[in-house]
Amino acid sequence: MPHYLTALLVYNEAPHVAAVLDAMLKVTSEVLVVDDGSNDGTVDVLAALATRPGDVRVTRHPVNRGYGAAVATAFAETLAGPWDGLVTIDCDGQHQPQLIPAFIAAASRPGGPDIVSGSRYLERFPGDSEPPESRRRINAEITADINRRLGLMLTDAFCGFKAYTRRALTALEVTEPGYAMPLELWVRAAAAGLSIAEFPVPLVYLDLARSFGGALDDAATRLAYYREVLDRAEAAVAAGRPGRG
Repeated sequence: MPHYLTALLVYNEAPHVAAVLDAMLKVTSEVLVVDDGSNDGTVDVLAALATRPGDVRVTRHPVNRGYGAAVATAFAETLAGPWDGLVTIDCDGQHQPQLIPAFIAAASRPGGPDIVSGSRYLERFPGDSEPPESRRRINAEITADINRRLGLMLTDAFCGFKAYTRRALTALEVTEPGYAMPLELWVRAAAAGLSIAEFPVPLVYLDLARSFGGALDDAATRLAYYREVLDRAEAAVAAGRPGRG
């Protein structure tokens, strides 16, 4: 039986974290909560959940470091332990914990992919949300750009619901700290020759007004920034540099 850790990535999710963690513990017993410097009471909620059944560990960033930094912490914790791989899942209600076993099964089958990435655009599901126009457009443009640059066939460049084999975690050194982390990940995965498969997941948007932070809330600025991240990651790979330099 494959031995996967599941990382729940949390930042200011006090209203949601208990329900999401309960749903996760119905399908997996080994959970890592990465709290990325929450300041909304999430810490107190997590402390109250310490008695839940299952192997739940919590690691906390003293200050908010960004989504990519939280994923990097999950990578490091997994590689430091006995696990065969890692599943990452967000805490904002967009991901369905009941799908965790399916992600693990897809990643652990003989000859299977190194990375299984959720896609909200691979299939349509009853009840799918209508994404905000600017987010859908930017996702489509950046996904097409990645496919053109890297020779991939992705349909969703940004979904955070993923399963990684240990081989993938060992090969990837992702250092982009913010929401653009998946873009650096695809560049480094392609450079490492990792195999990738997408897994269809429902399209759920619960927070249509979510902020990306400061200037990135402007769609044009965000699109330009994402392309800058891709350029920087490709340059780093070409130069043999491990990180953001």
